[in-house]
Amino acid sequence: MNTARMCRWAVCGLLLGIGLAPTRLHAQQTAKPVLHGKHWVAITGKPLAATAGAMMFQKGGNAVDSACAMLAATSTMWDVLSWGGETQALIYDPRARKVVGINALGVAPTGATVEFFQKKNMKYPPEFGPLAAVTPGTPGGLMVMLSEYGTLSLKEVLGPAIQMADEGYPIEAQTANSIEKNKDKLKQWRYSREVMLPHAGQAREAPHPGEVFRQKDLAATLKKLVEAEQKALAAGKNRKQAIQAAYDRFYRGDIARELVRGVQEEGGLITLEDLARWKVHIEEPVKTTYKGVEVYKLTTWVQGPVLLQALNILETQDLKSMGYNSARYIHALYQAMNLAFADRDFYYGDPYFPPAEPVRGLLSKEYAKARAKLINWEKNDPNIKPGDPYAFQGESNPYVKLLEQWPPAPAPGANPNAPQPFTQPPGAPQPATPPTGAPQPGSQQASLEDFERAFFAGTTSIQAADEKGWVVSVTPSGGWVPAVIAGRTGVGLSQRMQSFVMDAAESPFNVLEPGKRPRATLTPSLALKDGKPYLSFAVQGGDSQDQNLLQFFLNVVEFGMTVQEASEAANINSFQMRTSFGDHAAKPGRVLLHQDVPPWVRSELKRMGYEMSFEPRTSGPINAIYFDHKNGTFWGGSSHHGEDYGIAW
Repeated sequence: MNTARMCRWAVCGLLLGIGLAPTRLHAQQTAKPVLHGKHWVAITGKPLAATAGAMMFQKGGNAVDSACAMLAATSTMWDVLSWGGETQALIYDPRARKVVGINALGVAPTGATVEFFQKKNMKYPPEFGPLAAVTPGTPGGLMVMLSEYGTLSLKEVLGPAIQMADEGYPIEAQTANSIEKNKDKLKQWRYSREVMLPHAGQAREAPHPGEVFRQKDLAATLKKLVEAEQKALAAGKNRKQAIQAAYDRFYRGDIARELVRGVQEEGGLITLEDLARWKVHIEEPVKTTYKGVEVYKLTTWVQGPVLLQALNILETQDLKSMGYNSARYIHALYQAMNLAFADRDFYYGDPYFPPAEPVRGLLSKEYAKARAKLINWEKNDPNIKPGDPYAFQGESNPYVKLLEQWPPAPAPGANPNAPQPFTQPPGAPQPATPPTGAPQPGSQQASLEDFERAFFAGTTSIQAADEKGWVVSVTPSGGWVPAVIAGRTGVGLSQRMQSFVMDAAESPFNVLEPGKRPRATLTPSLALKDGKPYLSFAVQGGDSQDQNLLQFFLNVVEFGMTVQEASEAANINSFQMRTSFGDHAAKPGRVLLHQDVPPWVRSELKRMGYEMSFEPRTSGPINAIYFDHKNGTFWGGSSHHGEDYGIAW
């Protein structure tokens, strides 16, 4: 790099550092205060759900009990997920002094084959509807976590969620307005419209913000789980056996039968055998080290390892000297993320199905150094491809020919936006005509809006910790509005099937098969320092999740921000990777920046080939806990991006 260019980088970094974010930001006013706690902390996507978590601590429960109560509450509140969705978690077990992973992602049902969808002229499974559903994972994940690591009964943990479903709760504007926005889709499914549209036929058919929203069918289902547990306890079963009885009732009993009946009534594929065969995996997470900090993620059935890969690449650079959010720093982040995400798009998939993912090579420090050498420091590279990690684990790559042709050309005649394969139920109102001025289907504006909606497809996140040493980081999702509700269970089904591919040329590891898990975006995080919990952090937002979490981590470790400052700090988002939803599109060179990024940084990025967009909040709704071992306290952070909220004591 010539001297003039080096000076420009340095000046940009210095000016941005002075103008927006000095190396240490403790004097900066945050929109929310740090949550200081000595005994416990509970954070999640909705204030009422955080209260449910706090209630478990008041009952004497631990962080796992609290996390399970928050999971139940957020699922009941449709916090961009429902009870038929999927759950994944990292838990620090202070007894064993280790991090364990919870894999409660559903699987493709019987009949969900590549041939099935190709006959419907689909390049990918649909985004919505009964054929988008994998088997429910959240109920099983919650009950296994509670059984193995919690202390309270299922009755106690589900208590707040049952009360909210049965007696109702004042629904918040975010969810109520999402229901109204998606009402035309919801009308296509009998039980969804009955639950979600209490004012059918009126101008506004969804609940009004603040209206008491009741879900009697869901309340009955949750009560059945408690009933199964209590009967087992009365029969002399121990706590774990009693929770297992509730698990069996959901996946093998009357709840399962009604769920399957309801799914199949709408044209879905889930069978009783699918539910009975599915199980939760307690597994070993993957990890890397960054400047002495151990960072843990779930393995390749989610996108979590991309954060570890990006950290390995960025560890080869002097990030602090670049200046926080200077043009050079933004470029470094963008390129490192693109290198890691290109590997995700090709190599990640369900580790319980062949072929085996090359995880050891992907997480090799030497592989990261080789990938870092590919960074062009003068401009963005829109053609970054997956690497070859096999050589870094002493093996030959069996997919060299696919790599040479990646990314594959669109299939001739395939229509990724084909209509979903279900028919309008008799008597259901027809979709409304878009209002005047709304983006019309097929327009460039509508296409971009659809892309961004899919890219940031939301969920929630849960963080909990207690003075006994338990730490829980969860990113549950699936069954977001608009979801198909399965019969009289009140359970909204997942839409995760769309994350599969149907052509091995895209990813030989993530091709749709019955019984297989799609590679999901969901990605909780835990970090240890000196063998003790250091950071627990997670965020919602589809393919943006590990991008925001990477920057959060660097904000704390490299730039000395507090956990709240790091949660609110301005992040960037790359759109160069293939989205995990919809038509799996990519927008190379496109970057989302904070609106306060100064003109000289914008000018430099434009010169480097970036297409920029700007927003007032770019942190993503990050929730996090920092462990202050010197003082024996917790620092909780919850960004001001959404409705996320925390309580500590």
